[in-house]
Amino acid sequence: MFTIRPEWISFGGTAAIVTSTGLILGLEAAAGSRQTIVSALLIVALADNLSDSLSVHIYQEAERLESREALLSTLANFATRLMVALSFVLLVVVTPRDSMPVAAGAWGFILLALLTYRIARARGAPVGREIAKHVMVAAIVLAISRWLGAWIAGAFG
Repeated sequence: MFTIRPEWISFGGTAAIVTSTGLILGLEAAAGSRQTIVSALLIVALADNLSDSLSVHIYQEAERLESREALLSTLANFATRLMVALSFVLLVVVTPRDSMPVAAGAWGFILLALLTYRIARARGAPVGREIAKHVMVAAIVLAISRWLGAWIAGAFG
């Protein structure tokens, strides 16, 4: 039976969750249009995703990971990032503008908590502490993204 291993989706999942949420919060604060936000999410979902997937693949080859394992991991990383980013695109499309930052933040934290839960359980680590740690770091990144978007709107708007 084919199973997706947590390490195959951890990098891509985390990157897609935090980047997508940060883009939405930052661009919304900068008064970016829905079209701009969707465009940015799709560009990151494809261009940045391909770049990161290639980087992960080359790193795994450098670490002498077996070729099939490296390929499966790369494909899982790409697919995870793409699916997560597309879920944020859907959220932006269906959510009213004034609710978008809260909805994106909630969705991002839910996804990050679920991913962290799965990884912590696989490692035998304390789930609550791992979730708290990861959510705290993500919250700092998102606060900076929101602040940066507001600063850009004020400085250039």
